[in-house]
Amino acid sequence: MRIVSASLGAKLDAHASTFCNCWRLTRRDGVVQGFTDHDTDIAFAGATFRAGAALTPTQIESGVGFAPGTGEVAGAFLGDGVTEDDLANGVYDGASVEIWLVDWSAPDDRLLLDIATIGEVKRGEFAFSAELRSGAHYFDQQRGRVYQRNCQADFGDARCGIALDALGLSSTGHIVSATRDTMSATLSAPFEAGFFTNGVLTFTSGANSGARFAIKTHRQDSAQAQIALWSAPAQDPVAGDTFSIVAGCDKSPDACQNKFANIVNFRGFPHMPGNDRVIAYPSPLAPTMDGGSFFR
Repeated sequence: MRIVSASLGAKLDAHASTFCNCWRLTRRDGVVQGFTDHDTDIAFAGATFRAGAALTPTQIESGVGFAPGTGEVAGAFLGDGVTEDDLANGVYDGASVEIWLVDWSAPDDRLLLDIATIGEVKRGEFAFSAELRSGAHYFDQQRGRVYQRNCQADFGDARCGIALDALGLSSTGHIVSATRDTMSATLSAPFEAGFFTNGVLTFTSGANSGARFAIKTHRQDSAQAQIALWSAPAQDPVAGDTFSIVAGCDKSPDACQNKFANIVNFRGFPHMPGNDRVIAYPSPLAPTMDGGSFFR
């Protein structure tokens, strides 16, 4: 239940009001941005909420139960605000948004309406729209372990135990030539083909500096690496752009044991029976099906 002060309650009951909407956006990299639909900037809670952001919100709808509420905010691209390149490079993915109702004449009279998370983002030529998901969407996310063949850990996390900065698992490089989502590059050390497939590439210079991308394929052509990305950067990479790159893991037990020597931390069930066992029928030529292990 929201607690409304007496002064704010009186203003809400008045026939004319001095209210405006404010959005406090906290990105995953810690950067905080403030926007308001008022015609002048407003400052409170350690942030400045910029006017002229051209944002138009919709109300977040929710119902009884654990179904996540959804809403939307739309706005225009601004050179010093939300830019198309930042949206394309995933800077705002998963960002937290606080939605405030504020008396612009006395910002201390304000009410926190909701806290949402940015979901799907759509970009147009001059504007964008972003889905706002209520906190209930966390109940839709997987928790705990799932019975499956491949590893459930994220490569390099605490369950995996691999140190991504270990010698031989990462490298740096610079681009020799590139198209939108493929590039030829020189790495700081030689690697066998496919070593960085399913890995992560992070630009460290150029127009896409700081942006991270999943690697689709990695091939080795003599001294140069041929790298394809799953999604194209906001700006075309150019010769001379530098990047860091981390090895990829396909989450199979074979890669865990032979590529990383980490099978002791494998978080999957590689010996679980498949559908072929489910539909099989007794046969004197088949292994005994008495409920025991097939691997002993």
